Amino acid sequence: MKYVLFDVDGTLIDAVSNQRRVWATWAQRYGLDADEVYRTALRSRPMETFAQVAPDRDPRECLAVLHELEDEDVRTGVYAAFDGAPDLLHGLPPGSWALVTSNYEHRVRGRFRRTGLPVPGVIVDAAAVEEGKPSPDPYLRAATRLGAEPGDCLVVEDAPSGVRSGLRAGMTVWGVNAPTAVEGVHRHFGTLREAVPHILAFASGPQGNAAA
Repeated sequence: MKYVLFDVDGTLIDAVSNQRRVWATWAQRYGLDADEVYRTALRSRPMETFAQVAPDRDPRECLAVLHELEDEDVRTGVYAAFDGAPDLLHGLPPGSWALVTSNYEHRVRGRFRRTGLPVPGVIVDAAAVEEGKPSPDPYLRAATRLGAEPGDCLVVEDAPSGVRSGLRAGMTVWGVNAPTAVEGVHRHFGTLREAVPHILAFASGPQGNAAA
C-alpha cells in the first residue's frame, strides 16, 4: 500500500493572506515593523521569530498573543482550499493519507471545516513532536501512525523546510504551488491541480519508482 503525507498551509489551503494579517496584527501590538516581522516568521518557528524581532519581550507572552490571534483568525478569517484539493482528498483511499503541519490540530480542523475538506484519521501537528520541520520527525511520526514504511510514502510540500523534512525521512517528495522547484524535490508541479492525477496514481499504483 502507498501513503500520501500532506503539508497543509500553502499546499492544501491558501493561508498566506491570513498568516500575513495575523503577524501584522501581532507586530502592531508590539510596535514593530510588520513587513520585517513577517519576513522573519517565514523562515523560522515562532519562538525563533520572537528572539530575533522582540528579544526584550517575554517569549511566552509573545506566543500567547500569537495563539490568540491565530485562533481568532480560524473563527473569522476567510479561507480557501487550493484548486484540486477537494477532488484529491476525496479520491484517496481511507487510511492512506495524513496531514503533517507546523500548526496545531484544532486550527487545522477549524480550517478544514471552513473549506469543506475531509479530515483524515492522522494529523501530526506542532505538539506531536519535539522537533518540527526540517527535522524528519514529523513525517516519520505520521508514517508510524499510518503503519507505513518511509519508502512507501509520498510527501507533498510547498516549502523548503518541509521538503527537507520529507527527504531526511527517506520519503519521495513532490513540490506544488511554486513557480520554481524547491531544491531536492523529486517532481515539481506549479499548482496542486496539476499534481492531482499523479498523486492519485501514486496512491493506487504498485510499489516501485515513486519519484519518476
